[in-house]
Amino acid sequence: MKHKSVLLNETIDSLNLKDNSLVVDMTLGFAGHSSQILKRIKKGYLFAFDQDEEAISYSKEKLSSVADNFQIIDSNFAYAKERLQELNIYKVDAILYDLGVSSPQLDEDYRGFSYRFDAPLDMRMDKDNKLTAKIIVNTYDHRNLTKIFKIYGESRFASSIANAIIKYRNKKEIETTLELVEIIKSSVPYKERIKKHPAKQIFQALRIEVNKELDVLEKSLNDALDLLNVNGRLAVITFHSLEDKIVKHKFIEVTKIDEVSKGLPNIPIEKLPNFKLITKKGIKASKEELEDNNRAHSATLRVIEKIK
Repeated sequence: MKHKSVLLNETIDSLNLKDNSLVVDMTLGFAGHSSQILKRIKKGYLFAFDQDEEAISYSKEKLSSVADNFQIIDSNFAYAKERLQELNIYKVDAILYDLGVSSPQLDEDYRGFSYRFDAPLDMRMDKDNKLTAKIIVNTYDHRNLTKIFKIYGESRFASSIANAIIKYRNKKEIETTLELVEIIKSSVPYKERIKKHPAKQIFQALRIEVNKELDVLEKSLNDALDLLNVNGRLAVITFHSLEDKIVKHKFIEVTKIDEVSKGLPNIPIEKLPNFKLITKKGIKASKEELEDNNRAHSATLRVIEKIK
């Protein structure tokens, strides 16, 4: 299974793990980060969340070759707090999110995540999810298609692409990824097409809509902050500006001192925030990593610590 975890060392180091740390990996994937975490918490325990059957099966084997002090929970991380409480876990020492789509998901053509391979239009991370990319492109009206392409794909050609999709599907149902790619190409000026692949932003938008990624992230971040022990850390790796904006704003919100208290010579402890930023700016991949792993280009790591 070819998958290179992005910002691996920077992330693991930032979690400030101890031998007995209780850790949650919200995005197990193919266990790149989790396997390294296990090596550092010999007397601790790891809870890892994922809803992808293939990832769970592969990672169970990989983690078992490292240690047995872990549990994989088949669930979207939106429900992590509830699932942990069912196991009588109310506080933990470190939490990690790696929000990128894993390389195997992108590279396996039948999953429908990639605009480079021909496959059924799917894009579900959870195969029990009823909503697929095929349903979206064949049933959403012009206003809703334009909205998701503009907001989630940040596409300047959202409206014309939505027009082309509706015109095409009036004659024939859109079934495959490359069918959709051709429709997108026909809607984007040639000079834009040679700068970058015109389908990239639209496929991102569809994936976010199918999996409700931004809504899930917002809810889950609040729960994660609540789960942290004092001195516990939360690390989040994002891969596009929409995710990064949510994380950045949430971290600023919970670490800022209110305007009245800020001017006091001695700020009362009850007026101090419960969290502090460990990364003032997002950490980006090193030059060496970028040369080795092209998918690290868009990655940003942000870390926060609970201080009281």
